[in-house]
Amino acid sequence: MIATVTLNPSLDRHVAVEDLILDDTNRWLSYKRESGGKGINVSRVVKELGGKTIAYGLVGGFAGRTLRAILKQQGVPYDFTPIKAEIRSNFIITDLKTHCQTRISAPGPRVSAGELKKLMAKVISLKPRPSYMVMAGSVPPGVPYYIYRDLIHDMKALGITTVLDSADLWLQEGIKAKPDVVKPNVREAQTAMGVELTSQEDIVSAVKTLIRKGINIAAISCGREGMVIGDKNAIYRVVPPSVDVMSTVGAGDSSVAGLVFKLSGGGSLEEASRFAVAAGTAATMTPGTELCHKRDVELLLPLITVERLPL
Repeated sequence: MIATVTLNPSLDRHVAVEDLILDDTNRWLSYKRESGGKGINVSRVVKELGGKTIAYGLVGGFAGRTLRAILKQQGVPYDFTPIKAEIRSNFIITDLKTHCQTRISAPGPRVSAGELKKLMAKVISLKPRPSYMVMAGSVPPGVPYYIYRDLIHDMKALGITTVLDSADLWLQEGIKAKPDVVKPNVREAQTAMGVELTSQEDIVSAVKTLIRKGINIAAISCGREGMVIGDKNAIYRVVPPSVDVMSTVGAGDSSVAGLVFKLSGGGSLEEASRFAVAAGTAATMTPGTELCHKRDVELLLPLITVERLPL
């Protein structure tokens, strides 16, 4: 079982326009609502890949009811903690002429200490306990910036393998708890580690630094250039084939899901890294807020290049 925690879920609203014109009326050609939030996206992909999952999070308001309905329709299991405030709505605008995307993200609702305490109590008392716990995404107002650090400590004490995918101070504090797996992108790693990552050598060095800090598996995603991933025994550079990119929304979340899905099934680091990059690349082949499809992941797997780098 792969459980996920999303502290700041969203209802993502995606519109596509023929040619986005600023300071004028634009008429959309298509509109879609989708459940959002990094942890929820991971659960959606794990379900798509055939794994067992359950999504935990803080959900409230009309948008929250819509999110629940969408996940129920998709068959994604969840056990959300209710909050009084309405979850955030994010907006994604795709310009079909330029293939550019504009994303407008909200900070999220203010969460009370009591609501957060209920979620923490639920997650800590999980039965049966999941083998993996993925903590992902931003933190809404009212939730301490060190929440992931505390949650990782609690999960590790229960013998649950912890995975962190966040940014900024939330990632920086979370790393202090030595999660089993971390997967920032280049920008997130730069900010959290206070270093410039302008070359592959810099990225490899950053991965090694994270491993020396006590993290079992460290991965830094590099967009079209794939991923650098390693543990104490090996470092790999994993590169996808060139594909027609329709949307990059959820690509990183799909990578995390692919990585954890394969690791949870006993796959090696090399196998899991190949699966992660295939899932992330497959997500870019789908429009809007769609994530990866299993059939695309399977087609991409033999096209992924894995290079073992010197330790």
